[in-house]
Amino acid sequence: MASEDITKLAESLAKTKVGGGQLSFKGQSLKLNTAEDAEEVIKQIEEFDGLEALRLEGNTVGVEAAKVIAKALEKKSELKRCHWSDMFTGRLRSEIPPALISLGDALIAAGAQLVELDLSDNAFGPDGVRGFEALLKSPACYTLQELKLNNCGMGIGGGKILAAALKEGHRKTSAQGKPLALKIFVAGRNRLENDGATALAEAFGIIGTLEEVHMPQNGINHPGITALAQAFAINPLLKVINLNDNTFTEKGAVAMADTLKALRQIEVINFGDCLVRSKGAVAIADAVKEGLHKLKELNLSFCEIKRDAALTVAEAIEDKTELEKLDLNGNCLGEEVCEQLHEILEGFNMASVLGSLSDDEGEEDDDEEEEDEDEEEEEEEEQQQLKERGAEEQESLTPKKIIDSQASTPVPSPPVDVATFLAFPSPEKLLRLGPKCSVLIAQQTDTSDVEKVVTTLLRISSVFKDEAPVKTAVHETTDALMKKAFSSATFNSDAFISNLLVHMGLLKSEEKIKTVPSLYGILMTLNHMVQQDYFPKSLAPVLSAFVTKPNRALDSCSFARHMLLQTLHQL
Repeated sequence: MASEDITKLAESLAKTKVGGGQLSFKGQSLKLNTAEDAEEVIKQIEEFDGLEALRLEGNTVGVEAAKVIAKALEKKSELKRCHWSDMFTGRLRSEIPPALISLGDALIAAGAQLVELDLSDNAFGPDGVRGFEALLKSPACYTLQELKLNNCGMGIGGGKILAAALKEGHRKTSAQGKPLALKIFVAGRNRLENDGATALAEAFGIIGTLEEVHMPQNGINHPGITALAQAFAINPLLKVINLNDNTFTEKGAVAMADTLKALRQIEVINFGDCLVRSKGAVAIADAVKEGLHKLKELNLSFCEIKRDAALTVAEAIEDKTELEKLDLNGNCLGEEVCEQLHEILEGFNMASVLGSLSDDEGEEDDDEEEEDEDEEEEEEEEQQQLKERGAEEQESLTPKKIIDSQASTPVPSPPVDVATFLAFPSPEKLLRLGPKCSVLIAQQTDTSDVEKVVTTLLRISSVFKDEAPVKTAVHETTDALMKKAFSSATFNSDAFISNLLVHMGLLKSEEKIKTVPSLYGILMTLNHMVQQDYFPKSLAPVLSAFVTKPNRALDSCSFARHMLLQTLHQL
């Protein structure tokens, strides 16, 4: 290690904060790659008597450094709180699990009894969950009260692994007569979707001691929301439920409303941007009116709630003396209803609790909402039928003889064509189109039609994954499509970028256009696309301007957004 590096490290460590049993290296941007790099950190850990909390946020720890830090932690039996968020900046995903295993094994060896474990903002994916799975099942976490895993990219697989570990921990602790009593669970921005949320709901139902659950921006639809609602009903101490930016629709909202009627300690309900719509809002209002006397905050913003439903919500809070904030911004009310809301709350002497209505979308026809709900129900039914059909096809392709003989010969998957992939895109379908998938999709897309090009690009990018085969297939297919489009004399590049921004929800349109549910795939695909020779460099400033603007959908994909902006800046 160079002398200037040692000097720099020493200066950073001079900022280390010590107090109340806590040793903090927070935000020092330490780059700990080797054992030598970590020497000063280890020294401070070893010399700290009665270490109860260790803060390593805002640094980057490699595999070798993690091993020697772990060695120092093996003697710290009093450690209770591990603040280890944003601890692997710039690391390969493959580096994170072994680092976590080393640190976890040290805590187990030390006989530590953790109260808080925070691994948020570490993009470790499903494999990363394997890295601390053993720790969660061990006696070191039998006393765990707070588990924070925000923005870790766990996905469905990681959610299932996590749920299984929590259930195992509860089983072991129950056998000892002191069941796991988890109070706070945080796992926003993890792409858990329905299956991941349902697996965790099962764990929550078994645990039963939760006080706060934060799971915003996870792509959960009504089946997952319903499963969570059922689990929350058996957690009577719940005070905070934050499911912002998932998709309830009426079914999920009604299920959640039924659960709220059974809970008595609720203080914060954050269902903003959850598409509860009017019927769902009325159901939630009924639950609020019947009880929830400790309610401090109710967020139903950006939920496509209409006039009568919004007024019903306002009337429901009449006797909620603890209420500090009611957020109904971004709904479809119109000026007249906004004024009525103020009048109702003034009548209750509660005008101050109503949040801003500056983003109100204006009054819409009820017929439009019914059409939207019908379309969503039809789409859900089609997807369910497709799943069932796929299962039946798979079953019919598996002869009983093969099962009985336990032969290892793989059963062929049903064939996929371009139309099937574009109708219901998935990574598996794209790969099953074969090595010529890029050519096939480009050939079957009318590139003279800007709308069709944008739609096809969004369908392709929606299946993007960091896994090499899928990533390569998405890039190659995108290249074939867009090279064909941009090389056509009739293709309007300006219209393309405008249309794309509208579908991404970054540019408003006079027409009602359904935006993509997640921007992660298209942002990562654009990051590749803008670097190619076929991409008109004149479009880069336009793209950069809109991606830079504040936007909740972009905020939920901060990594992908940063990558794209960095690339655009270098062009």
